[in-house]
Amino acid sequence: MHKSLFISVLLAFFLVNALFSQKNLQLSQKFNDRNTSDNRENDALKNTGDINVILSGKTSYTDYKIFSHMRDTTYIDTTLTIKKDYQFNYLRTDNFELLAFHNQGQTFTNLGYDYSNLKLFPDIGFTAKQFSYLDIDDIKYYEVPTPTTQITYRTGLQQGQVLDAIFTLNFSRRLNVSLSYKGLRSLGAYRRSLASHGNFRGTFQYRTKKNQYEIRGHLTRQDFFNQESGGLPESEIEKFQSNDENYLTRARLDVNLNDAENQFDGNRIYLEHSYKLLANKGTINKKDFSNLKVGHVFTNENKEYGFSQPTNSSIFGNTSDSGATKDNAKHTFSNNELNLEFNSKYVLGKIKAKVNITNYSYGYDTILNSNSSISKVKLEGKIISFGADWNAKIKNFQLNASGTLNPGNGILSGNFLKGEAFYKKDSLFEIKASLLISSKSSNFNTLLHQSKFDDYNWQNDFSSVNTRDLGVQFRSKWINSSLNFTNIDNYTFFNENNQPEQFLNQIVYLKVKVNREFRYKKFALDNTLMYQNVSSGSAVFRVPEMVTRNTLYYKDYWFKGKPMMVNIGATFNYFSKYKANAYNPLLAEFTLQNSQEIGFPSVDVFFNAQVRRTRLYFKVDNVTSGFTEKNYFSAPNYPYRDFTIRFGLVWNWFI
Repeated sequence: MHKSLFISVLLAFFLVNALFSQKNLQLSQKFNDRNTSDNRENDALKNTGDINVILSGKTSYTDYKIFSHMRDTTYIDTTLTIKKDYQFNYLRTDNFELLAFHNQGQTFTNLGYDYSNLKLFPDIGFTAKQFSYLDIDDIKYYEVPTPTTQITYRTGLQQGQVLDAIFTLNFSRRLNVSLSYKGLRSLGAYRRSLASHGNFRGTFQYRTKKNQYEIRGHLTRQDFFNQESGGLPESEIEKFQSNDENYLTRARLDVNLNDAENQFDGNRIYLEHSYKLLANKGTINKKDFSNLKVGHVFTNENKEYGFSQPTNSSIFGNTSDSGATKDNAKHTFSNNELNLEFNSKYVLGKIKAKVNITNYSYGYDTILNSNSSISKVKLEGKIISFGADWNAKIKNFQLNASGTLNPGNGILSGNFLKGEAFYKKDSLFEIKASLLISSKSSNFNTLLHQSKFDDYNWQNDFSSVNTRDLGVQFRSKWINSSLNFTNIDNYTFFNENNQPEQFLNQIVYLKVKVNREFRYKKFALDNTLMYQNVSSGSAVFRVPEMVTRNTLYYKDYWFKGKPMMVNIGATFNYFSKYKANAYNPLLAEFTLQNSQEIGFPSVDVFFNAQVRRTRLYFKVDNVTSGFTEKNYFSAPNYPYRDFTIRFGLVWNWFI
């Protein structure tokens, strides 16, 4: 239904684009020559023309703004860099710490973990299905002087493709709307690997003339369908590793599951607005010296996970006679926040006090297994929490702090505290130190889970998971580095029997990452190295000791007049061997295993080009697979992709 709706919306995109094609939204602000020069370089345009971003000398690339949830501002960037190559994937982000399964739209194995941005409340779980899920922090807002479209296309694997279309326009300087849709369908090389995903999001933001009232919000509709193969049985793994010519067509290999599939759906409505009660303006620039605001934030989110396997399989054990054919868990989360904000940049900075009223519901409609001893089918509750945020800037220092207390002893009880300190010395370097302290319940699927399979029914009363993360980041034009030291009490995981369990001892996890690029004329070598150590708890918390990515590439303008910029190179990837967690398609989680180690090198070759504001990508994945040992696995029993050719483009269209 929603996919049909998207087709209509997409047609409306281009209709509106056409209607506005002759309209140049004038900006009142003047821009200097430096901005104009930067814009021309950013767009790789050496010729001037009607399609140049610069309109009437009043519009610059810096006017095409992107706002994060935290209101950080970036710009629509049309340049071709090596970082753009790293981000040209289904997730649209640098996935250095992730190891993809062979087909786009499948899950990922974690090569590293980030505990610096934990959520305040527990989630539904089924985490293997949520790598592509867009949370509130992932939604972008826009402000553009002219209607703007960005289309990203990427080929899939065996009859598939990915299309991500974004359209945004400002009806005035103060009102912006955007509509986006990302769709994927990819068959995959192995049996039962089909992935079909849809992701719709719409945003808006508005402010009154004197910024007394501000409002922004978004809605999302996301669905992720996957056929599940269960990986290769032992006999088929031997055929894969033997490089038997009869099985180079991977669809000839048998798989463990022949009719299993899972589905994850989510929809969300988010709205935040504020009203300025008082304001004192400065005498020189007429900007607010201080102000007092009252605000409200509303969130309503529904998530649903279902697993279906009509034909029983010995992989998951015995089943009950209840007649249930599908495991279906539902989670509803609703939150209302009232806040009062005082902002005085010359005195205290910005202080916000907030009260949250949160309702949740998680569970099943009925008992799915007649052999289970589960006493309840749903977990429901309500909590009132209190918190405060503080932001201040003192010369080159930026200080941020946020804390929330969830009183009581229910599932949503706990606390959260995060502090950050930045020091930035012009454009030379930046240092950031952060501390996070969190106490919250584990995900809902570890507390309550039902299935027609007897071994997958439980009801637990786990202790809160306590996390402490100390982080340091250093960024400069010479080197970028980061260090995170994490302690976790009551770490919750899925054991070798696919059961949730809490680790009684402490997890001590160290992660160090370094990035450095060397350049010589038209050549460059970009290096990223990550070292990890688990000094306590390595029996249940598994990560590779070393992960590295090294890219050697050539960059230059081609042809007379330099209309095309090219990046040509190769990327070497490697992670050391370790006993990676196994993927369980029924739980959509990764579980402990002690039978197989994975870890392998791979080489990708790429040719990327930029013509005006269009970026073209051509890549050969795992180019060495044809003459190396077949020991590359994304997870136990799940081979990584073979030699694969794919291409795509990113097209930015400014009217």
